[in-house]
Amino acid sequence: MRLLKLVPDNTNLKFVSLRKWAFGLTLILSLLAVGLVAFRGLNMGVDFVGGVLIEQNFATPPSIEAVRTEVDRLGVGEASIQSFSDPKTLSIRLPLPESGDEGATNRLVKKVSDDIVAKFPGSTFSKYDTISGKVSDELITKGLLAVGLSILGIALFAVVRFEWQFGVSTIVAIVHDLLMTLGFFALMRDYFEVDLNIVAAVLTIISYSINDKIVIDDRIRENMRRYRKMDMREIIDLSVNETLPRTVMTSVTILLALVAMLVLGGHVLRGFTAAMILGIVVGTYSSIYVSSSLLITLGLRADPAPRKGGVQDGAERVGPKVER
Repeated sequence: MRLLKLVPDNTNLKFVSLRKWAFGLTLILSLLAVGLVAFRGLNMGVDFVGGVLIEQNFATPPSIEAVRTEVDRLGVGEASIQSFSDPKTLSIRLPLPESGDEGATNRLVKKVSDDIVAKFPGSTFSKYDTISGKVSDELITKGLLAVGLSILGIALFAVVRFEWQFGVSTIVAIVHDLLMTLGFFALMRDYFEVDLNIVAAVLTIISYSINDKIVIDDRIRENMRRYRKMDMREIIDLSVNETLPRTVMTSVTILLALVAMLVLGGHVLRGFTAAMILGIVVGTYSSIYVSSSLLITLGLRADPAPRKGGVQDGAERVGPKVER
């Protein structure tokens, strides 16, 4: 039985030759993502802004404007109503009652859900979540702190494990991945809320991205010591091609699981899985075209010192030949 190979043996793709185009595309996409977040904004969920989030199911896809008109008529505050992946399910976000106690919240939820059920026959109340503004501010702070510390820790590891160029290129690639994720949720704000599930997805994306980058960086460092007279462009192309089968196989298998979650996991998991799918694709791209190619721009050079037990100067290179 032959093994499945998504990447043929002796693959010799010229990744570095496209690095200027890749840098240009990366810069354009990053600026677009920043612009989307700045001008369109993120649809922050109840986890971060506080309030009451009511989930209502309908027999047929309702008119959002009709539901908003009905809720506004009740005088319970400004309502934010959205339809997510399931058009028969609406999310109704309202400010917390002034008293803030559980009894007042329960009365608010019952008032809204009962009125909607009476106005839209066949609709049913599903669930509600509530969170105070103080707790939401704390969640924002801790979420940003978690992301920031993870990036800092990864950069320090790359500097200690390799050279400073690897640390800088890793930070740039991870920031690129984060910007792409935030830009996506700003673009799709009418369909996805940013909640704690998305924060978990972002941290998972960072973990996956750094795993892929460290594997490639380790191979680059190994080849730098093995082929000390080889041009840095050839070393990077060789290293990326050598790790490409592992990168592609890992990404494809994870994507298969995520697509299954996206289709079968329900709307609760769709924001998380959408972020993960985007992160896998973007992370794989940045590992190859951003992080690795940026090492040349940062002036990384092969190790001139001989390594005991390694391949000496002029030794024949093993692996796919990379043309200059």
